[in-house]
Amino acid sequence: MTESVSRKGSLSFAIRGVFLAITLIVVSSFFVSVLLITREERKEYAKREATGILTTFGNAVSSEINNYSELSRLIITEDRLTQFLRADADAVSLGMINDARYGIMDILNVKEGVDCVFIFREDMIVAATDRVTYKYDMELIESEAWKQDIYEAKGRSVVLLDSNGIAYKTDGTPVVTIGRSIYDIYSQKRTGIMLMNLSYSVFERILRQHGYDNVCLIGTNGEFIAGNREYYKLYDPSFNSGDIVFRDINTDSGTELLSGGRIGDFPLIMLSVSPYGTKGIPYGIIYVLGVLLLVFIVGTIYLGAFIARRITGPVHQLSRSMEKNKKSGELKKLEVQMPYRELETLAGDYNDMIDHVNELIDTLVDKEKTLRRAELRVLQEQIKPHFLYNSLETIGFLALDAGADSVHDALETLGSFYRNFLSKGDREISLLREVQIVRDYLSLQKLRYGDILEDEYDIAPDTEKFVVPKLILQPLVENSIYHGIRLKGEKGLISITSRMKEGSLIVTVKDTGVGMSDEQIQKALKKERDENDASDASSFGLWGTIERIRMYCNDDDVVRIKSEQGEYTEISLMIRDMWHSEEV
Repeated sequence: MTESVSRKGSLSFAIRGVFLAITLIVVSSFFVSVLLITREERKEYAKREATGILTTFGNAVSSEINNYSELSRLIITEDRLTQFLRADADAVSLGMINDARYGIMDILNVKEGVDCVFIFREDMIVAATDRVTYKYDMELIESEAWKQDIYEAKGRSVVLLDSNGIAYKTDGTPVVTIGRSIYDIYSQKRTGIMLMNLSYSVFERILRQHGYDNVCLIGTNGEFIAGNREYYKLYDPSFNSGDIVFRDINTDSGTELLSGGRIGDFPLIMLSVSPYGTKGIPYGIIYVLGVLLLVFIVGTIYLGAFIARRITGPVHQLSRSMEKNKKSGELKKLEVQMPYRELETLAGDYNDMIDHVNELIDTLVDKEKTLRRAELRVLQEQIKPHFLYNSLETIGFLALDAGADSVHDALETLGSFYRNFLSKGDREISLLREVQIVRDYLSLQKLRYGDILEDEYDIAPDTEKFVVPKLILQPLVENSIYHGIRLKGEKGLISITSRMKEGSLIVTVKDTGVGMSDEQIQKALKKERDENDASDASSFGLWGTIERIRMYCNDDDVVRIKSEQGEYTEISLMIRDMWHSEEV
């Protein structure tokens, strides 16, 4: 390590920074966790308390309503009321109505809280225990709408609000109504409807008995019935659910818990507001977490000091030894003593690396000498093609002087063929140069076979500069001559075409020779050659050319072969991934 390396960039400083960051994260996480746990536990405790209060109150209300429902069952069996319901319309008198009313009141004397009882005959003649303190909606009374839910209960009690809309207290106080259809005990014919109105005092009494001053009872229509009147403004239809719903609200005392839910199937909603107190805070868990935090901080301080003294210190010593070695300008082994096996291994690995680097340097020196010798041989080999070209040119001039023009042309064509064939050692050439090799090759072949060969070319201009592997067409043309046209024994044509299609170069070589069988085509297209195929020299040139193009394009699907025996053979090469071209 050089003196210019700052303390901020050192390992020990980084380790101390990591430990400090971890400590800050853990401490912050501790306080955030305590805050979240405390808040959630306070909420859960408040919810449990509110659930207990509302459940107890709801059960008490349900029990009380059931008691009054049983009382209503007793009323409809009273004799004087039964006579009133059975009497013909023209036989009903004021005295009979009063007798029915007195009969109802005799039963009501055993239980408080009933504000009024209405008995409606089927012909709407009514007997009521209190007609003075109510105002009536006569139009609604004459309709059938207010009776439907009572009729649908088939004699069972139905809990309603404010006489189901047909009668209201003149002072505006709300009532809870128990409705019931009345059926004759003998004929089972419906004879009327009973509405029993319960005073709000029934529910106030329940609240006083349980000591609930933070509970409010509301009808599903939003009308206040009993309890803390300040809460009924907090009602909304979401509390109509059968489950208890919880919601935070802001009050003068801060954030408090609003709880509410419906009492059974009754049209009654109970609301409760509870403060978030200190009850429910898990002090035991917080104490345990605090002790664990303290243990963690002490352990972190000790671990940081241990790492600085026993690890980063020896690493600095090792680094200084390496720096001293570097300044000496020689690759020497380190001679230092490390306190731990792992650090000794690190020093040993460094020494092994020094040995390996020295070996590599020696190897590179030897390779450089070998490369120089190889370059000299290459320069010597490059003299040979030039000697061949010069010799062919000299012989051509001698033939021209002797009047052998055809020999001169043949030598000139051969020289052109070898110049393109060798191509300065290039593995890839332009398509135009590849076609020129074929032209020279066929010119030489025509000297041997005469008029038996014809060739034609259709090379698209936009394909001439595309680079292809060298000698992909000459083996195909040679195959056409020796295994196609020559075997047919008549004049043949070799045509070469090129086109661009969807970014790929399509080169087609077609001959009018003897054609190929399906077996020969499959053998040429096979990826692997077995021992029998390897010994078949006639198919090796075609197979090898296809394999070269497959490797060049990194694609197996690069060739199409069409043939009809006795007629023709057509081989199309599809050279893809042509990402560069050559200036011709």
